[in-house]
Amino acid sequence: MNKDQVKGSMEKAKGSVKETVGKVVGSEKMQVEGAADKAAGTVQKAAGDVKETAKDAVKAGTRKP
Repeated sequence: MNKDQVKGSMEKAKGSVKETVGKVVGSEKMQVEGAADKAAGTVQKAAGDVKETAKDAVKAGTRKP
């Protein structure tokens, strides 16, 4: 795992909590912020996944048989 994967997962979790709290307290603004945080976390995690895949591919390409 790289830092983007970790940060993305944390952002998604934060967004989920924010969205749930917004629903409980009746704050539409907080719900929207939570949804936005979740979306941003998803994008950041996906970027981290791409980096990790690229790193693995480079490692596989540099291995000697």
